[in-house]
Amino acid sequence: MSTTHVHYVQQLLAHFDAEPDRAAMVSGDTLLTAGELADATRRAAATMRHHGVGRGDVVGILTEPNTAATLILRWAANLMGATAAHVRGMNAVVPDDELRMELQRAVVADVRAKMLAVDAANEERACGLLADATDRPILAVLGAGRPDTVDLTAGSGDGAGPAADIVDGDLAVITQTSGSSGLPKGVCWTFGVKNEMATSAVGRSGRTNLLITAPLTHSSGFGADDALITGGMVVLHPGFDAGAVLRAVAKHRIGRLIIGTPQVYALAEHPDRPGTDLSSLTELIYTGSPGAPLRLREAHEIFGPVLIQVYGTTETGVLTMLFPHDHDDARLCGTVGKPVNPEALSVRHPETGEALPAGEVGEICAIPRWPMAGYWREPKLTAALTRDGWVRTGDLGRFDDDGYLHLSGRLADMMKVKGLRIHPEAVEKVLSQVPGVSQTAVCGVEDADRVEQIYAAVVPKPGAAVDAEELRRQVAETLSDNHVPSLIEIRRELPVTGPGKPDRARLRADARAALARPVSRSTHALPASHAVKVPFGHPEARRTNDANF
Repeated sequence: MSTTHVHYVQQLLAHFDAEPDRAAMVSGDTLLTAGELADATRRAAATMRHHGVGRGDVVGILTEPNTAATLILRWAANLMGATAAHVRGMNAVVPDDELRMELQRAVVADVRAKMLAVDAANEERACGLLADATDRPILAVLGAGRPDTVDLTAGSGDGAGPAADIVDGDLAVITQTSGSSGLPKGVCWTFGVKNEMATSAVGRSGRTNLLITAPLTHSSGFGADDALITGGMVVLHPGFDAGAVLRAVAKHRIGRLIIGTPQVYALAEHPDRPGTDLSSLTELIYTGSPGAPLRLREAHEIFGPVLIQVYGTTETGVLTMLFPHDHDDARLCGTVGKPVNPEALSVRHPETGEALPAGEVGEICAIPRWPMAGYWREPKLTAALTRDGWVRTGDLGRFDDDGYLHLSGRLADMMKVKGLRIHPEAVEKVLSQVPGVSQTAVCGVEDADRVEQIYAAVVPKPGAAVDAEELRRQVAETLSDNHVPSLIEIRRELPVTGPGKPDRARLRADARAALARPVSRSTHALPASHAVKVPFGHPEARRTNDANF
């Protein structure tokens, strides 16, 4: 091969072949051995090759969230030198946060997939996606499907080795992440990066059992590769459920758990936690949003010296870490830790790009160890992401004199909800088009747990009645559930600054006050400021809790 390192799937298969009987993965109620994973990967790869899939082709992958099929199909496509393009979802933390049918269809067409590889549960959906396709890809199922589909388990995997002509710059994986408008954009990763990740995994990560609740279609999939290549077992959950996670940690002797910051609090508060054996847990890695210092100190006392905070973005990977011993200091719990590579992380002036000294707030920029290859067919977006070799995160922060990074907001009032960057203007545009609405203003505000919520202030037209649930429905249908405000206030007027511009500082102050008020369900009376509120954690709330990377 022409790659710098041995193909990462070949490295995985070599480890599987060395210990074919070891328990390697728990997917749902099924335990898979290393040998079974290797056989399934080779069979699928050989069948793909038989149907003409090779270097430079794209294989779309559509599976149930966090199942072995997601990994097997990616490995098989990559073994043949093809690009694996995930088409199910765009959220880096919530596995079942699925793209709408029309967006999945658009992704399949945009990547020009030669094959759409699915599990049995998604065969019918895949047929719907391809019903009106002008350039229909091959539909392949990991199992026996309809007569007009390809069975990726039917053939023999004998001799299914990696394509010989892959080079470092070839694309291995495309993951979908949200654009600020709610439309997905593809983040691309090369074989050179994937192969080097696998080669270095042994030195970076010891043998341990890993529980995954975040989507395998994003960075959690790379984490699964690391755990498997170092001899660990991967346990897959289709999402986060605190009780199920606690049971799994005890049953499978989980050593590493990666979850969102609010989920740390949920584990700590769960009634089953005191009676659960968590002695195997050595790394409780949390990410997505800065933690509330007092709550992190409480979690540190409950779980012991195992908490590790990670800050980064989809485009940059991990940038900083707050280690277990840092959690002894409540002051440090208000930071996101120190840079993994101090020379590759900088706070820079948002306009000039000049590096700023400690104490000054600027844009956080990075030179990633494993950089993405850009956004799929979005050269302008890709070019705008980097300046003078530094990748721009869009986050604002500062270093203190001890080298710890403090986050302090985002550029252009951009919000980050569940790890997705959302422009207030995108939500405002939809709200303003709802009948009866005169003015709108949207901003992000952190609740008591430092989880960012979307706040919307809406002014009705004279004599009009505005229904908050209709506002939410319009946003969800036009953009996505991720864009739906968790807090809506029906107001008589908006606070403004200068030439009629919404006063977002005042709006944030009002939002914080509204978050502290009891839930109100009336939308008819219109005092100066009337909250129609669905608070974080309420059963009727849409998916709005923060998570990231």
